[in-house]
Order: sequence, then structure tokens, then C-alpha cells
Amino acid sequence: MTFAVAADSYDKFMGRYSTLLAPQFANLARVGSGQRVIDVGCGPGALTTELVERLGASNVAAVDPSESFVVAARERHPGVDVQESPAETLPFADGIFDAALAQLVVHFMADPVQGLTEMGRVARAGGVVAACVWDHAGKQTPLAPFWQAVRELDPDEEGEGSFAGAGEGQLTELFHEAGLREIEETALPVRLEHATFEEWWQPFTLGVGPAGAYVSKLDPERQAELRERIREQLPEAPFTLPARAWAARGLA
Repeated sequence: MTFAVAADSYDKFMGRYSTLLAPQFANLARVGSGQRVIDVGCGPGALTTELVERLGASNVAAVDPSESFVVAARERHPGVDVQESPAETLPFADGIFDAALAQLVVHFMADPVQGLTEMGRVARAGGVVAACVWDHAGKQTPLAPFWQAVRELDPDEEGEGSFAGAGEGQLTELFHEAGLREIEETALPVRLEHATFEEWWQPFTLGVGPAGAYVSKLDPERQAELRERIREQLPEAPFTLPARAWAARGLA
């Protein structure tokens, strides 16, 4: 899936969570000094920021299929080699990275196994391949209240629960299919307090991802009905929604 939205819209919608996830994910991948690392599906650069802080810009590369995100990542991270590309055809030679990371990306890949295989190809022998995906199947995500209300009003809407890697153990299966070794899977918790309901809801109206696309297709009356259904179900503000991402690490 390619995100044809402005970078700041993504920041407001998912970036607020992915910036909290990035340090944990980089720790899982054992990113440290002296390495060269690629951020696959970098978006506007939440994980890229963490990698640059640890390694320096010259040791970080990044790719994303969305032109607006590539432009933003280049502007935010001078010195990082940022290229426009899908995960399935990475524009890099074999074995040139110590680690290849994909944060909140696998479930949007057109071919997740091919994307992970490519990540393994560009990693050196014994290098780390790591990926994480929200626990959509377990409904432990920042988007869970949204999709719950959607299904109540529109039972035919599947949401993101069936996306690749979105359930416990699914990333491990994809890693095995991609030929990766010594695979470990864990859960990474994320907690963010929302001061008001509107602060949580407004980013859903920006057209970002499957949730934003769903809201955008609703007429004003249906959109208001969905908004109020969610408001009734959420705790009184300020509130915190517990979320977790399934994360896997393997060796190329």
C-alpha cells in the first residue's frame, strides 16, 4: 500500500505512536554503534530518526514507496540515503547492511514474504532482519476502538485484523517463509495519553491509511455517527489506550 498523503498528516495520525515504538524496536534489532542499517518503509522517518541518533546519518539508508514520505524523510534527515522504492525490490546490493528493519510496514507490503526476503538479501550473512506490526488480530492497537465501532455500524468491513503479520506468531511464519534463521518473536507495548477525545479522533479525518480512507468515503452524517459511537465507548478524557506490536527478529 502506498500512502498518498502529506507527511505531517501521517505524523499526526500514526507518527505519534511510531516514535514511541522506534526505540524499543531498534533495541530488539540490537542496533548499535559501527553498524550500517536500512529502514524499509520509512514513512516520514520516525524510525529513521532513532537510527540516525544511534549511528549517524551516513550509516543509515531508508526506502519508501510514497513520494511525499521520501521527500519529507530527505528533508528531515540530510545525509541519509533515502530512495523511493517498495520493499519487494530494494535498490541496494547484496549483503551491505548489518541490519534491515521494517516498522509497521509488513502488513502493507504487496508481497510480505518477498519484502522480507529482500531485506535478508541486502543484509550481510548473519545480519539482523527485524519487523513489527500492530496486534490488529488481538485488537491491542491505537486503532482498535475505531475498527470496533466501524464493524458495529458496517459488519461487512474487515478492517486491518486480517492483514499479514497482524496476529501472534504470524510474523514468525513469514520470517520462516523468507528463509530467515534463529527467529524470535515478542510483543512491544506502547502507551500514549490522549488529553481529549478530539485530539485522538481528528487525525482519523486526514485520509491516512485504511482507517483514514474509510472515514473519507463516509458522508458527513455517517462520519458523525461513527465519531459519536466511538466517543461513547472510549473512557472519559484524558485516557490511555493500551497497545502492542508483535515484533520478530531473525538472521539473514
